[in-house]
Amino acid sequence: MSWTEAELSSLKRAYASGTLRVSYDGKSVEYGSAPDLLARIRTIEAEIAAASGRPKPRRSFAAFQKG
Repeated sequence: MSWTEAELSSLKRAYASGTLRVSYDGKSVEYGSAPDLLARIRTIEAEIAAASGRPKPRRSFAAFQKG
């Protein structure tokens, strides 16, 4: 599916304001929760990055052991 930067911007604005309903291009979508909305944002960011040839951002977590 092709997403636009405008759609992504609309989702980010909604997430930043705490709103779960997003409207763009005459369409309206209501997400069940903030994590659902954030998951959609991450999915769209990854698809846009892949389509543009940019590498997918890597995430890592530090782990510590008492030894």
